[in-house]
Amino acid sequence: MAYAIIKTGGKQYKVSVGDKLNVEKLDVAEGETTSFDQVLAAGEGADLKIGAPTLAGATVEAKVLEQFKADKVTAFKFKKRKGYHKTKGHRQPLTRVQVTAINA
Repeated sequence: MAYAIIKTGGKQYKVSVGDKLNVEKLDVAEGETTSFDQVLAAGEGADLKIGAPTLAGATVEAKVLEQFKADKVTAFKFKKRKGYHKTKGHRQPLTRVQVTAINA
């Protein structure tokens, strides 16, 4: 099965048609489609095309399934014998997408 390596949100993902993945928040409504144009590689086996740095004209189409927040991550700062305690939480906004097509 053919795959592609895309870059979004400062991270790289290996995707195939039908894959569901969580990426950094995209400004697209649920149910709409989006296109990733930073395709670093696409194909399979001997037919694999590698970009320098990206493949010209290659896109990966995906449908937005959900906009959500990740689980809370707690940062706890502490200095011994100083009475210093600080707790801070963070929930990263994410977008769940499903890959529908790879156009290489």
